[in-house]
Amino acid sequence: MSAYNPLLRLLRARSAVTLRLCRKVTTWSPVGAAFNAQAVRRSDLFRKNVGLFGVPELSSTEGFDVIQERALLETDQLVEKACSSSPGAVTVETFDKLSDSLCRVADLADFIKVAHPDPLYREAAEKTCINIGTTVEKLNTNVELCKSLKNLLDNEEIMAKLDPETRRVAELFMFDFEISGIHLDEKQRKEVVNLNVRLLDLSNKFLMGCHMPNRIDKRALPHHIHQHFINEGNYVQIGGLHADAPDDLVREVAYRIFLYSNGEMMHTLEELLSCRNKLARLVGYQSYSHRALKGTMAKSPDTVMNFLQLLTDKLKDRTEKDFEMMKDMKTKFNPRNADLMPWDHPYLSGVIRAERFNIEPSLYSPYFSLGACMEGLNSLFMQLFGVSLLAEQLNAGEVWSEDVRKLVRYLKKKKEPSTLLDVQVEIPEYLCSSLICCFILHPQAVVHETEGLLGYIYCDFFYRPDKPHQDCHFTIRGGRLLDDGQYQLPVVVLMLNLPHPTRSAPTLLTPAMMENLFHEMGHAMHSMLGRTRYQHVTGTRCVTDFAEVPSILMEYFATDYRVINQFARHYQTGQPLPQSMVARLCESKKVCGAADTQLQIFYAVLDQIYHGKPQSRSTTDILIDMQQKYYGLPYVPNTAWQLRFSHLVGYGAKYYSYLMSRAVASMVWRQCFHKDPLSRETGERYRREMLAHGGGKEPMLMVEGMLQKRPSTEDFVDALVSDLDPDFETFIMDSDG
Repeated sequence: MSAYNPLLRLLRARSAVTLRLCRKVTTWSPVGAAFNAQAVRRSDLFRKNVGLFGVPELSSTEGFDVIQERALLETDQLVEKACSSSPGAVTVETFDKLSDSLCRVADLADFIKVAHPDPLYREAAEKTCINIGTTVEKLNTNVELCKSLKNLLDNEEIMAKLDPETRRVAELFMFDFEISGIHLDEKQRKEVVNLNVRLLDLSNKFLMGCHMPNRIDKRALPHHIHQHFINEGNYVQIGGLHADAPDDLVREVAYRIFLYSNGEMMHTLEELLSCRNKLARLVGYQSYSHRALKGTMAKSPDTVMNFLQLLTDKLKDRTEKDFEMMKDMKTKFNPRNADLMPWDHPYLSGVIRAERFNIEPSLYSPYFSLGACMEGLNSLFMQLFGVSLLAEQLNAGEVWSEDVRKLVRYLKKKKEPSTLLDVQVEIPEYLCSSLICCFILHPQAVVHETEGLLGYIYCDFFYRPDKPHQDCHFTIRGGRLLDDGQYQLPVVVLMLNLPHPTRSAPTLLTPAMMENLFHEMGHAMHSMLGRTRYQHVTGTRCVTDFAEVPSILMEYFATDYRVINQFARHYQTGQPLPQSMVARLCESKKVCGAADTQLQIFYAVLDQIYHGKPQSRSTTDILIDMQQKYYGLPYVPNTAWQLRFSHLVGYGAKYYSYLMSRAVASMVWRQCFHKDPLSRETGERYRREMLAHGGGKEPMLMVEGMLQKRPSTEDFVDALVSDLDPDFETFIMDSDG
């Protein structure tokens, strides 16, 4: 604690001065101030460049070659050790070290290739990803390496002595061998490798095409809508659906042009699906979907389709009512063209919510400054887990953009003096930016009662033109138990696209942005609070239909008044967000909720059919059929929505996971947290039963441990439907509460 004392004296001294200068103040803790003020660029002239993420070699692009070669050398040594060691726990430990050695390079490079603003860094990282990926493919077809693991798995006596996590990790490593065709002859193994290489190329090509804009001659469009799109000479460029545009014609044009069928992309998708099917059949599965679902909560395509069909049946009447409501709204706006079309759904559902509940985002944003939301998360984690967030000083060269913040996660020890985070300082709003340099000079932690430092979170929260326009969580380094008994601390990045703070106001979040922040921080908590022995199953390295549970559960906290009331304050007046506004926001989410869910069901069904048994019809013909059966709004001729379905790459045969994870999160919320969302006892049990294991425990066993029962498919469906019931409202405190 003594290390903080000089800074505390400085902060108190500055605070006292500023109080004399300005009466109107806002109370921020350091973690709130660090995110509410503009970043102050510090000169790196006299500071040593520590390299990206503190990896010294990555102070230049050439460093990727160095860390890659080091990892490959270590890989050779570990392969030799695995093949020469007697079967036992050491076999699994060696395999995990092998995985860790490669993942520490591959995961870091995988992030840098999409996030770094310097194209030279992105290119170097891309090459590293390819080289490490090639090495992994070779290892997964290394017969001798597989034999060393099989000798362990076939020895019942030794396996019986291993702990459950070690047995599961051994089985997961063997699964990696099996899906790579290790049991095949040499010719077939080479075919598996070639298919995987081809799939990597096709996936990258499809992803690039998914986001490419389409162009159309200006003369083909009415002149008055040109202003809504990018104009390039004689052409208009359309790079999205413009789903929020009030003008029906703008939405229709965007939909028809952006989704216009493309022959080259169609061929890429069909070859991608064909290669996946060939790969699955070659290694012994009925379809790619069967291969992808092994080990998941759903386990089989039949279970997934049954879940989606049951949910469709339960929602049928509600969905029809939602579409009727949208049609009535469209008739009011445009009586001469009242047919409900796919481009109307997102816009009209939003209009209905706003009209019925007055939930204009600009009314909420002043209460959701980024700093306030971070303080809310900090408070929530402290109450649930004894965990707090501290912002740590960044070294020269450590991050890829000057607006990135670094958080340290600790578990706060009992009966110790307050940390820097506990100190409240009075700071005038206009002076926040001048003080931010002080706040980021020292750690701002995430502190537990006995375990100390848990890991690091890099917060890449602000918009940049060259970064991916999606919110996501990246694992940079997984946690694992080291040989000396210490724990390798996890490192993750949270990426958002928030507006920058200004001189007059901090970053203000809409309710949707606030929920996304809570969602992504749920992933981070999963990574930080997991304490698996092996990095192969650390944190979010678990099956896809379970991985989204912790993040979606955080969305329930983000809409509960007892949580919101702890942090939502107007950034100028300090007034709390009125509970009536929270009530309206929560109820508005149920409006058109059945239709929104049905759209997700349609996407999930389409994903399953594409990855099931090959059919003698085009992907568009399949889409037309599934859209009629599982959505209801008409197909628009000459469009091919599937060519914009980027989730087919990362979530192939697993898009249903969002719905199933939401069902589990809903059950956990209702049964465990709804009564008291700030219960330390429940928080600790949640960590113990679900977060701590990462992928080291069978997912349904974790759910069963938390719910005290194994949920059925019907339970999943009922949970999702119940969330739409008007009689189930997010808890709103009584006026005297």
